[in-house]
Amino acid sequence: MSDETTANSGPRLRRTLTLWDLILYGVIVIQPVAPMSVYGVLSDRGKGHVVTAILIAMVAMLFTGISYGRMARAYPSAGSAFTYVAQEIHPAAGYITGWSMVMDYMLNPLICTVWCAGQAHDFAPGLPVWVWKIFFAVVFTLLNIRGIKTSARINAGMAAGMGAVVVVIFVTAARFIFGHPHSDPIFFTRPFYDPATFSTGALFGCTSIAVLTYIGFDGISTLSEEAENPRRNIMLATVLTCVVIGVLSAVEVYIAQLIWPASQPFADVNTAYPEVMRRLWPALHVGTHTIAPLFLLVGFTLLLANFGSGMGAQLGAARLLFGMGRSNALPKSFFGALDEKHRIPRNNVIFVGGVALFGAFLLEIVAGYRSYVHGGETLTFGTLLKILNGDQAFGLGAEMLNFGALIAFMGVNAAAFVRYFLRAEEKKAWNLLPPFLGFFICLALWLNLGHPAIIVGSIWMAAGIAFGVWKTRWFREPLSFEVPAE
Repeated sequence: MSDETTANSGPRLRRTLTLWDLILYGVIVIQPVAPMSVYGVLSDRGKGHVVTAILIAMVAMLFTGISYGRMARAYPSAGSAFTYVAQEIHPAAGYITGWSMVMDYMLNPLICTVWCAGQAHDFAPGLPVWVWKIFFAVVFTLLNIRGIKTSARINAGMAAGMGAVVVVIFVTAARFIFGHPHSDPIFFTRPFYDPATFSTGALFGCTSIAVLTYIGFDGISTLSEEAENPRRNIMLATVLTCVVIGVLSAVEVYIAQLIWPASQPFADVNTAYPEVMRRLWPALHVGTHTIAPLFLLVGFTLLLANFGSGMGAQLGAARLLFGMGRSNALPKSFFGALDEKHRIPRNNVIFVGGVALFGAFLLEIVAGYRSYVHGGETLTFGTLLKILNGDQAFGLGAEMLNFGALIAFMGVNAAAFVRYFLRAEEKKAWNLLPPFLGFFICLALWLNLGHPAIIVGSIWMAAGIAFGVWKTRWFREPLSFEVPAE
């Protein structure tokens, strides 16, 4: 079969996403309020140098973002990293990269389902957490089934809502900061560099966590087949998304450090940013009730952000599975099928939603059972209900999330290095430095993952490789990669 025939055979996704749609998708998946949920951890690890860590992390992720964008020019495919590595290095390496991405993309909507359910329960405790989990998993799935333009419109609405909240925070913070006199000559520069607490080890330890703030930008490349002019727009959207998130994140943590100095510890690092907002706008007493307006507003905004991130991750996971199914790395009749009406991989959207719902309960049971066993409590039906209504799965799932993402990042950087430097007639530094630096930064982060992530990730990878070996008879049967027509 000729390349031309391959490129134009089979079902096709619909090209409707503009550059603005792609940027909004990337911003929503990463979250415009990304550092707020981990601000306390970052401040504690970096001894107050959160702004500097966020900016260093932005530069680091830009290297990998450039590799993604350049590879999307060569292969505007929904398979993303899976296709890049398979085409440039080896189909077996591409399969391993794709399988690692599946882990990352499956865990993201799962974790967001768990987090949203817990936060929604705090706002509406009349419904148990397990009901909220079902609700969010179903809503994510139904909205993504509606089609790519529906998702794009929802992304635009959520971006506008979160942007409005961020503006409120910025304006309120400016009034607070400039409304209080400051005699300290380095008050405004201390968040960047505090000579009393600065430590290179602490800064880079903080940066290793801050880099994870940007994970999710690679999802833009999974929409290559639905983007207008993908060879130009994927690259621009990826880089611009990293810059937008980096600048927003830096400003968000900067004002938090001015309001709440690093020398003052937080009661709970997991709720540090909302606590900063409580100081920014003190609680109001309404009758017998005490209301902290900005504290509640930030909590609701983080719920909205995780809702968008979960929906976007499910969208990206469905496209990744479609690329692998169409290439016969997964059963093609199911994963490579498109819904004729909406031109989306409907089977994959439902499959990812089902996995997110099942996994949310499974992780909760595993994490909860472990804590109950360690606490010496007998597991009964009553304690099982407590486990299902708990919030321990978020931490366990988040610990595992980056295992697959970092493998994919390394694979894309390696593919960009091979295509644009090793195989290039003229060896240019521009073609060497971004993939080279991106690869080794990601490798260093991967090597520093926690033991639970390494163990569970290795089991996942072993299972996937075993399936791939069986499916392709030790990869002797070629995978049918396609580069769709624009």
